[in-house]
Amino acid sequence: MRSIVIAITGASAMQLGERSVQLLLQNNKTVDLILSKGAYEVAKSERNLNIPVEPNAQEVFWRKKLKVEKGSLNCYRWNDHSASIASGSHKTKGMVIVPCSMGTLGRIASGFSLDLIERCADVHLKENRPLIISPRETPFSLIHIENINRLAKAGASIVPPIPAWYTNPKTIDDIIDFIVVRLFDSLGEDFDNIKRWVGPNK
Repeated sequence: MRSIVIAITGASAMQLGERSVQLLLQNNKTVDLILSKGAYEVAKSERNLNIPVEPNAQEVFWRKKLKVEKGSLNCYRWNDHSASIASGSHKTKGMVIVPCSMGTLGRIASGFSLDLIERCADVHLKENRPLIISPRETPFSLIHIENINRLAKAGASIVPPIPAWYTNPKTIDDIIDFIVVRLFDSLGEDFDNIKRWVGPNK
């Protein structure tokens, strides 16, 4: 089974990345997970989470926190440029960067890879594989918009984490699930354990 690469950067809203990993594993998918260096700092400041950097310890951490034993989870250091997922020879189903900081987005748009996340994104673009980017910033400056435009023209899908109110969300978790489901619609993934909106109640 081809893996799905999930990248979590140092933008706010790490919960979106966490839920993405949880739903994929619950649906027995294979996940390659990368956290940027900034993501560890955001986890500590926003969530009071001390996430291990060492890959094996991090896998144990996520499985315990997300309460899921299914699926396959491979964790990588942000600076592991020798990782298999850094090569175009390693085939994946696609890559999702959620949330994506504007620094990461800008470097990908410029073809300038400083870490494993940016290298993997570059690989997905050059190999014409699905790359879904969820930028977490507001408002967008003209530089942000031009970088987004460059990535869209290069083949990436830009899916901002925008909630919907027509679903009548009752909790923050409802909002998170809607955003995550829409993200993976762009990758053609369905989650059996998530109830989708089917239209207004009659």
